[in-house]
Amino acid sequence: MLLITKTLSEQLADRSEVQFEVLNPDLCSGSYAGTAVTLKGRTYLYRSLRSWLDLAADLHCRMLTPVSATEETIILRFQKLKAHSFHQENPQERSEKYGADSRFSSISKNEEPAFLSAYLHALDIAGITAKKRVLNLGVNRGDEFALIRELLGETAFGAIEFVGIDHSKSAIEEAKSRFNTPNMHFYCHDINALDELDLGRFDLIITVGTLQSPGINYKPFLMELVQNYLSVEGAIILGFPNSRWIDGEMVYGAKMRNYRESDLSLLLSDIDYAKRYLQQKKFALRISGKEYLFLTATSKRTASK
Repeated sequence: MLLITKTLSEQLADRSEVQFEVLNPDLCSGSYAGTAVTLKGRTYLYRSLRSWLDLAADLHCRMLTPVSATEETIILRFQKLKAHSFHQENPQERSEKYGADSRFSSISKNEEPAFLSAYLHALDIAGITAKKRVLNLGVNRGDEFALIRELLGETAFGAIEFVGIDHSKSAIEEAKSRFNTPNMHFYCHDINALDELDLGRFDLIITVGTLQSPGINYKPFLMELVQNYLSVEGAIILGFPNSRWIDGEMVYGAKMRNYRESDLSLLLSDIDYAKRYLQQKKFALRISGKEYLFLTATSKRTASK
């Protein structure tokens, strides 16, 4: 695999796509990577389709649909991802970087299994079915609420009061048009000034990626959120993006400025702080996910009932 990786890296240095012939993984499913397989007198080293997908991601490529070559082999095609990404956009109105007309608006996290499964798991741990007031900070157009509605059904969803806050006016307007029932409340507001809204307390707080924004002083903000807005028996879901959106793909790995490859040091530092602080506050914790890491904290008072 080292030789393959080096060869493909060299080929991709001056071209946008490479293709190569490999053993059809379907012929030896259940084998481990590197297993020697002999077919019709020729020996191959087995690798699963998942292994090739991982290699494509490591090489900053998408893997196109494989095509059959022979009875034993297929052709794999790696296409280099283009550099463009919404992360690089700098609109005149900074609050609209994630607005309704931004490139970010074309992203639907709920359609990515890596996000969907981790978020659903977090909601299950938090006990979403028993919640009465839910706050989402950085709600944008309300995708996390939409998934809860689909999960619970209209009747159970309508029995919960939802509050969403975001600094993008256009995103909030879109959220209001998607959810126009009395139990839904959306505010275009700076979350650094939550006290101006007189929100009260919530038994579930959700925030995905927002606390890592440059304008948020993460540690004191998290403390204020727990102390002033979370009910005694409440739960909190903190989502930490460990991915980037590039050329239509959700690419694994948190990116740090001036680093070519992803680096997890800042992300893990933020998770570690939240973990230690919430444990001091007598919360039970679970951490799950991959492209998105979710720290879900639930009150030990609730668990003991």
